[in-house]
Amino acid sequence: MITRYAFFEGLINAGETANFRAAVSTEILPHWKSFPSVISVRVCFENERDEGAPQMPLILAITYPNRASIDVALASPQRAKAVAATESVLTRFFQGRVYHHITEAYEGVE
Repeated sequence: MITRYAFFEGLINAGETANFRAAVSTEILPHWKSFPSVISVRVCFENERDEGAPQMPLILAITYPNRASIDVALASPQRAKAVAATESVLTRFFQGRVYHHITEAYEGVE
């Protein structure tokens, strides 16, 4: 399996953490879950971090069966809707940047 992570590095507007989390869950998550070939969607909200570590109020992990499935999802109409919903939420609550990593998991690697 292969996972595409989105790291939301930055700050939530003061006093808006609960509203940000609610908006992600209700306004964006349904779009992410609708991507073609998705195996799982994990939305991780930051509660704590090491001293000196960058603030990442949200880390998104979407897992697919293979790399080709990611390309299909990124070109899908569902992604276009997710991008619009994400931009709406970020504009209201978030100051920072978003970047992505694609990873491949191996369990029990020796």
